[in-house]
Amino acid sequence: MVSRGERQQRTTRRNTAKRAADERKQAPARKRRTAPREHAARRDNREAQQDTEAQQDTEVVAETGSEEATSAGGQEGARPSGVSPAQAMRSAARQLSELLGRAPQSVSALKRTSEGWQADVEVVDLERVPATTSVMASYRVLLDESGELTAYEQTRRYSRGQIDRGG
Repeated sequence: MVSRGERQQRTTRRNTAKRAADERKQAPARKRRTAPREHAARRDNREAQQDTEAQQDTEVVAETGSEEATSAGGQEGARPSGVSPAQAMRSAARQLSELLGRAPQSVSALKRTSEGWQADVEVVDLERVPATTSVMASYRVLLDESGELTAYEQTRRYSRGQIDRGG
């Protein structure tokens, strides 16, 4: 025969186990490492968003007429017809992403040239854990007046955590 104390201990253990199981069910799932397939899906979503933004910019220019007139108010010194700096940045990042198959992290420089635009785009070249040890690459991208990529080259490879010591 089981004593009253033993029955209480069993009941307590059983209730504790039930509470622990309920808490595990209600707790948020542990964060798991993102699979490569999910990285590709996220990249595709970003590219689609960038394409939409570029299309919206094009539609705004088409609705307002000449971009030169709207951006500079038709004053002397107006920038030649073509894409705006913001459009050039998005275009450089989007087109380089299409060629490399990797999403750009940032556009670190943008300069107007006689042929169009020159942009420096930063891309994760090799993903590592922790992220500060990932290898980054800097690409110089040349765009024509209409924002189409005409050339690109890798200008630098470096660790993400590296700090440039300028003088």
